[in-house]
Amino acid sequence: MNETEFLNAARGVLDRVEEALDASGLDVDIERKSDGVLDLEFENASHIVVNLQTPMRQIWIAAKAGGFHFEERDGVWCDTRSGDEFFAALSRQVSAQSGAGVVLTAR
Repeated sequence: MNETEFLNAARGVLDRVEEALDASGLDVDIERKSDGVLDLEFENASHIVVNLQTPMRQIWIAAKAGGFHFEERDGVWCDTRSGDEFFAALSRQVSAQSGAGVVLTAR
């Protein structure tokens, strides 16, 4: 995957994160700090940051539970350590930090 392909795909993931959170009804402030950084702030003032790591062709999640790195494998963004799918992993982190059960999907 070249840089342009990565940026198109990864920006699409960030767009979908925003759409999924908006549709979830969760009280979360979403801010695109720059083209590749999405900051999620919850009622309890905790944050999750989702950002693009273009040189590595990865999407990273920084949450209270730690840092998670995702790369695209056959059209699915997978955690480089556990193999978990991006939206499943993000759902767990959002649920843990917000205190509300949330399921986010890629579609």
